[in-house]
Amino acid sequence: MRRLLKYHTFQFLCCILLIQYASSQTTKQVLFLGNSYTAANNLPQLTAQVALSCNDTLIYDSNTPGGYTFEMHTTNPTTLAKIAIGNWDYVVLQEQSQLPALQNYVVEQDVFPYASFLDSLINLHNPCAETMLYMTWGRKNGDSGFCPSWPPVCTYEGMDSLLHLRYMMMAIQNDAVVSPVGFVWNHIRQNYPSIELYSGDESHPSVAGSYAAACCFYTSIFRKNPENISYNSSLSQADADSIKKAVRTVVFDNFSEWFIGVYDPSADFSFQINDNSIAFSNNSLFSDTYFWDFGDGNNSSDMNPTHSFGSTGNYQVSLIASHCDMHDTLIQNVDILIMNVLYPNTHSLFKIYPIPASDFLIVENSDELYSHIDICDMKGQTILHIQTNEQKLVSIPIQHLHNGIYILKIQNEHTSSIHKIIITH
Repeated sequence: MRRLLKYHTFQFLCCILLIQYASSQTTKQVLFLGNSYTAANNLPQLTAQVALSCNDTLIYDSNTPGGYTFEMHTTNPTTLAKIAIGNWDYVVLQEQSQLPALQNYVVEQDVFPYASFLDSLINLHNPCAETMLYMTWGRKNGDSGFCPSWPPVCTYEGMDSLLHLRYMMMAIQNDAVVSPVGFVWNHIRQNYPSIELYSGDESHPSVAGSYAAACCFYTSIFRKNPENISYNSSLSQADADSIKKAVRTVVFDNFSEWFIGVYDPSADFSFQINDNSIAFSNNSLFSDTYFWDFGDGNNSSDMNPTHSFGSTGNYQVSLIASHCDMHDTLIQNVDILIMNVLYPNTHSLFKIYPIPASDFLIVENSDELYSHIDICDMKGQTILHIQTNEQKLVSIPIQHLHNGIYILKIQNEHTSSIHKIIITH
């Protein structure tokens, strides 16, 4: 009998990554493309100063003509040239402040296609870069100019909720990550109303508003705790601390909500008997290079290798899945008890689909019956418990769960199987 164990869960990996991020100095290269919302108070430079206070380095460039839209950027020679330089870690896209909050037909015609076009250009010239969408905010008292034709934007709440929705839709459409500045502003407005985020026109950011954006970008790009930022710009210590606390609550404690880290490599594999050898099936996500260590002195860089173990024993088989400079490792224990006799892999008995999942997750078991299934968040906390009644096919409703990566535990009294799943709505 062979026992199958996973030596880590996504929770463990996140802890390791956070420790690494917290203890290392990091350099990131970022291109900011937007308009006056990005140019106000020199947001890229402000973000670099925030990063420097944490011993990190932000190397940046920008193109931010006033009033510019995504469509204008698609034909702007400066924008195109800067994207084509390559070697960016992130390219930040900020749409004109009103367009994403307008009627559906306007957004579908004038926003979404050009966001996708820019994302395609970024991927073409920067295969290791991530597109980061700069979620902006509703105007302080709504947009009165559009009230007659589009009443939902007449209030801050209506305009802000539409901006939030459309930026999240663009993120899903383009596998992009989000710097949720507008959502941070919303949190600050509700919890720290004495902080004035707007300039006199009730649209552009004040210094405090841009500082909140800079802290949000630092946290989203470097994936580090904003409460470690020591640079406060011209703000009082109390206001700066409140803003950093808001960014921690909204962003740092909820990375997967904004797809931060969701598209990092995720190592996963199963295996099965094939005569006297074992065939490995690579189920990794968001990766393009692989390194297998079979635990017996042999290794492989094949995507789906086949391997024969020469003697009985316990072997730790590891797979490192990589994309650019990002890596994820999965280790499984394999006990070979009889020479050249291999036993089925319990990990491969399950079919889990669709991945990514949206409304329902299906768990199909072809052999051993399991008593319950748990869905856990990245901190290892159970957020959904399902009694399977030993059914071989279980349909789990997940409409109420937020977008992100989760841990799926399938268990009975004696054994358990752990999997990583992605939910996007």
